[in-house]
Amino acid sequence: MKARIQIMLRDGVLDPQGEAVRHALGTLGFEGVEGVRQGKVIELDLAHTDRAAAEAEVTAMCEKLLANTVIESYRIELG
Repeated sequence: MKARIQIMLRDGVLDPQGEAVRHALGTLGFEGVEGVRQGKVIELDLAHTDRAAAEAEVTAMCEKLLANTVIESYRIELG
C-alpha cells in the first residue's frame, strides 16, 4: 500500500520560502500572485494490507517524526 503525506505550515505561521517564491514570480513577470505557501510531500511504500492499520501507523509517524505539529498540519492519502 502507498501512503502520500502532504505537510504544510499552519495558517498564520510565517512562510519565508513561500514569500521568496511569490516575490521571484513577480520579478519574472507573473503578475497577480498574491500569496504562496510552500510545503512538502512524503511518499511511503507500506507492507500493510489493512487500511485502518496503515492509516494509524502513518498518523503515528507524522506525529512523532514527519511533521512538526506545532507549526505544521498534514494530510494522509492511502492508495
